[in-house]
Amino acid sequence: MRKFGKRILATVVATTMAVGLTACGGGAAKTGSDSGAAETPDTDTVVEEVEEVAETADTASEDTAAADAGTSSGEKIKVGIINNDPNESGYRTANDKDLKAMFTAENGYEASFAYSLKNDEQITAAEKFIQDGVDYLLLSAADTSGWDGVLKDAQDAGIQVILFDRTIDASDSLYAASIVSDMNKEGETAANWLKDQNLSEYNIIHLQGVMGSAAQQGRSGALDTLAQENGWKIVTQQTAEWNAEKAEQIVKSVIDSGEKFNVIYAENDDMAKGAVAALDKANISHGVDKDVVVMGFDCNKWALEELLNKNWNYDGQCNPFQAKYIDEVIKTLESGGTPAEKTIIMEEKGFDASTITQEDVDNYGI
Repeated sequence: MRKFGKRILATVVATTMAVGLTACGGGAAKTGSDSGAAETPDTDTVVEEVEEVAETADTASEDTAAADAGTSSGEKIKVGIINNDPNESGYRTANDKDLKAMFTAENGYEASFAYSLKNDEQITAAEKFIQDGVDYLLLSAADTSGWDGVLKDAQDAGIQVILFDRTIDASDSLYAASIVSDMNKEGETAANWLKDQNLSEYNIIHLQGVMGSAAQQGRSGALDTLAQENGWKIVTQQTAEWNAEKAEQIVKSVIDSGEKFNVIYAENDDMAKGAVAALDKANISHGVDKDVVVMGFDCNKWALEELLNKNWNYDGQCNPFQAKYIDEVIKTLESGGTPAEKTIIMEEKGFDASTITQEDVDNYGI
């Protein structure tokens, strides 16, 4: 349970930071397209304040929900949630929706959200949340590095940090728990699947996600290793920043150059979709027993349907539903306990177009 002393400490630190620092602000709010859109998201920081006040008639149920969340007097648990842009991909849209469904007033929380694909903007948002005196800082970092200073500030202020979705390069003493995917394993599963296809030759277009992110590092690293070990040719290796339109442009440029290729290794589904759009416009066949092997990640339902229809060959799962695990960690900490595991790894798998079923699409598609 949160201690009164923590409140005093957080107030003192927040006041000191407010006096000693120049103003740390968030960007203007923006709207974005749905998960399937190819529109490039604006990467300015978006800070969305979510404050829900129950009506008098709901007070009793609200107090019960707050008690369930670990409070003793109906006081809301303040959480600051820093995430990547929800329009980045279908995965991110599902991840953001899952968090917003969990961290509500009805569940005993007062939640504020900040979004950016840029590490420095996320760090600014974290500093703002520390000044605001949140109880918990939930973080999906845009980049793995650069977080030590602000996490130490959070720790000094008595604020618990919980990582979700992505790991960071920082001492685990700076956060209470980490609920993440094993990005290295995701990459290894996909790259090993590609090796097992025993293609007569490997000429690969590698479409990378946002450089420096845990997802990009894990999915790129495994392919780089096997390509070097097996003499595969990487025709081009460029970041499309998770974006379908940028991926389409990259693949189109390779097609226009006349360079030979037979594999698209895209680090998320949206980039795979953009790549396929370029193939279709050039009348190049793709999928099972076709000219080009298409690989994606995230398991959007529409992407798994592409596998089911044998238009794509492989899709690697990345589980976006982490909110219930975070809630359980918070409840444990609020009761004075320690999470049983410092790092909770989401269970994930890869899907092959030759074996995927409609049941898989229904159960695992996001």
